[in-house]
Amino acid sequence: MRRADRLFLIIHALRGRRTALQARQLAETLGVSLRTVYRDVADLQCSGVPIEGEAGVGYVLRKGADIPPLMFTADELEALVVGTRFVRAFAGEKLAAGARAALMKIEAVLPPELRERSARTRIYAPIWRDEGSTAFAARIDRLHAAIEAQHVLRLDYRDEAGRASEREVEPLCLAFWGGKWTLGTWCRLRRDFRNFRPDRIDALEETGEVFTGGEGRNLEAYLAAMRGYYAGLE
Repeated sequence: MRRADRLFLIIHALRGRRTALQARQLAETLGVSLRTVYRDVADLQCSGVPIEGEAGVGYVLRKGADIPPLMFTADELEALVVGTRFVRAFAGEKLAAGARAALMKIEAVLPPELRERSARTRIYAPIWRDEGSTAFAARIDRLHAAIEAQHVLRLDYRDEAGRASEREVEPLCLAFWGGKWTLGTWCRLRRDFRNFRPDRIDALEETGEVFTGGEGRNLEAYLAAMRGYYAGLE
């Protein structure tokens, strides 16, 4: 179990209880040692989570306290709001919907002062959804899904000079920089990593093949190659 998941489960186990929960019960539920529970609870307390109690006595949440409002500082909340706005403006519809839902859940449990801070954030990413941008958002969703499923794609592509080519690629990641999206891939034609601009893809289809991303042509290798490339430009 990931530590983040374990911390969440500790908070969830304590929420709404009227009596203290013994550390041993938590350890048995989570399948970890008592020492791990003690350390996790201490870390949560240091992070501002209002857990009261101690080893050998048990733990409860302070009466009247709830967790989400205390998990974010004002600056952290503003970063979440701004990030959500950018996702809504530039990502596909699926991620945009997820961002909207996540922000609504966060704001629903904020104390008034933080909710007002959220509303006052002055960093915007305006959303202009016309027919073209809606179609482009759908394309980002398709590429995102292909990356997640490791589906080989066939692209009809034109480069910056307008030259057309057909490529079979193993999609590895999407990156947004300089106001444009880039699809990072292993290109089977060039037998090397290549970047493609989604707005220059005339057509794309799944070949029905699933790639495995072997050593030397996976995401880690792609990122290393890009770091080397841009380091060489400095």
